[in-house]
Amino acid sequence: MKMSKGLSGRRLLGLAVVGAALTFGGTAFAELGQPAPWEWRLQEAATPVMESIVWFHNFLFWLITIITLFVLALLIIVMVKFNAKKNPVPSKTTHNTLIEVAWTLIPVLILVDIAVPSFRLLFQELDIPKADLTIKATGKQWYWSYAYPDNGKFEFDSLLAQDKKPRLLGVDNEMVVPVNKVVRIQTIGADVIHSFAVPAFGIKIDSVPGRLNETWFKATKEGMFYGQCSELCGKDHAFMPIVVRVVNDSEFAAWVEGAKKKFAANPANSLASVGAAAQ
Repeated sequence: MKMSKGLSGRRLLGLAVVGAALTFGGTAFAELGQPAPWEWRLQEAATPVMESIVWFHNFLFWLITIITLFVLALLIIVMVKFNAKKNPVPSKTTHNTLIEVAWTLIPVLILVDIAVPSFRLLFQELDIPKADLTIKATGKQWYWSYAYPDNGKFEFDSLLAQDKKPRLLGVDNEMVVPVNKVVRIQTIGADVIHSFAVPAFGIKIDSVPGRLNETWFKATKEGMFYGQCSELCGKDHAFMPIVVRVVNDSEFAAWVEGAKKKFAANPANSLASVGAAAQ
């Protein structure tokens, strides 16, 4: 019995050590622009908007933690100091002006402290600066089509590629954008409501049939960034990834020239895309 308890204790200790290692070293598993096993934080920011979102998230987390610990401490003090054993004759105090002013004023100040950065973040997300590049993303069942009206007006479909990694996130044709440039995304749904979302960029906006919505991002890091349709849109909703490849200016210019030839040769590739998506 003692040996059994010892083994159980060691196992629990081992699990605690592993849990602590995962908690404090969670980013060791993370890769830029994509989800990772055991990830418990937000994805690493790759745009100014996402940096603001991460800051606001952390600010709220610590604020909520402090409030929770404060309320817990008050509850413990009340239970210990004002229980029936220690106070056989209950107090008849009914009002305390200072406390009533404090518990009215402090929550108001807390809400103001939350509101100011919240409004600032909303303004940053919704106020689209002068764009260096515009891309139209059309959500279809169940893939995305991208048009580049500023770069030759070519358009192409982007379908899930089963042979690419990461699983269920790789596509045959990525959206390609230049680094450190303001990209305006205009999005619409061709059939049902979809949602264009890339977590590392801090963007998520509905693609609604008959309505053109827009958002923006400015990628500050090169690499591959992954997202997915985030609106339940039908049976293949889970197989509708978004991939953005961020490259330098010269690589983007070369890609545009190649894309003009590649996709101009197949201007109406939608039917082929529908057939591939249905397989």
